[in-house]
Amino acid sequence: RRDPVQKPWMFTAAGPWPQPHEQLEPYGIWVAEVMLQQTQLQVALPYWQRWMDAFPDRPALAAASEQQVLWHWQGLGYYSRARRLHAAAQALEQGGSELWPLDLQGWLELPGIGRSTAGSILSSAFNQPLAILDGNVKRVLARLTAFEHPPSRHTAHFWRLAEQLLDRQRPRDFNQALMDLGATLCTPRQPECPRCPWNSHCAAYAAGDPSRFPVKDAPKAIPFQVIGVGVVLNKAGEVLIDQRLNEGLLGGLWEFPGGKQEPGEAIEATVARELREELAIEVSVGERLISLEHAYSHKKLRFEVHLCQWQSGEPQPLASQQVRWVKPAELDAYPFPAANARIIAALREHLGQAEASGKAA
Repeated sequence: RRDPVQKPWMFTAAGPWPQPHEQLEPYGIWVAEVMLQQTQLQVALPYWQRWMDAFPDRPALAAASEQQVLWHWQGLGYYSRARRLHAAAQALEQGGSELWPLDLQGWLELPGIGRSTAGSILSSAFNQPLAILDGNVKRVLARLTAFEHPPSRHTAHFWRLAEQLLDRQRPRDFNQALMDLGATLCTPRQPECPRCPWNSHCAAYAAGDPSRFPVKDAPKAIPFQVIGVGVVLNKAGEVLIDQRLNEGLLGGLWEFPGGKQEPGEAIEATVARELREELAIEVSVGERLISLEHAYSHKKLRFEVHLCQWQSGEPQPLASQQVRWVKPAELDAYPFPAANARIIAALREHLGQAEASGKAA
């Protein structure tokens, strides 16, 4: 027997997973479930622990600024999750009640909450008989029935299966056990079928090829783009950053300005053009600071980052929320996308080398 794959909210000062009659604190469960929508447990856990230290309850989260929220989410990706958590906390606090929604519809009305997340919160926190359908559960059900089509195209069918299987007397324990089964034994690769308690009922195991399930969609080509980025410095040694609009995966974060390279365009020309179009400034594009690649779920990017010197024009947020000149030492106070951490490190190394060279001269 393996130990269960405990979710972050199971690690409490009170000890291990509580008994079924004990009610779990909904706030920590809610935060964990949202973090785990797009992130694996081992990655999400330290973020959850830091989040709970910073925002220990719903009123604390509601009272925080959006920039504080994004800063504590920095590096976890899919930042719209953080903005929606924040908005939902504010909506609940403004409602004037310390209580939590106790039905599915009440949770679905909150930003960023879908049916599976709502079911997991209600079953875990309140032991309510609601099914869940995360990635692990879909995989278990697809193998259990040897389903011959991609689950993503048959969501209603899998919800029916999940509802039929649910133990309505012990929904909290059942849902956790189902997720544990997918996480520990019925894994994507090399499932440990001989140890599975359901192997005598599993159609994929009986067919002799459980790894063939779930059936996958035909892979789509992932687009690749080159992004020209300008790290713009002024005569005071400040660097120019701008804040993205509150939309898309990285909405609300700060970044070094830039944009897509056009066909046949030199990357230096890309940087100069993008800064002109987005910020209404003219720069001299200098040496390359760093080149790095970053993969998202839907595209791959290569960032060609060049040092630039500001020449003219008052920076304007033509394609962003705001722009700001900041000292390089102050960059840590702003939430940046994960890819920008290496750019900041490269900038500081460059400035340190330049300072050392100047002292030596």
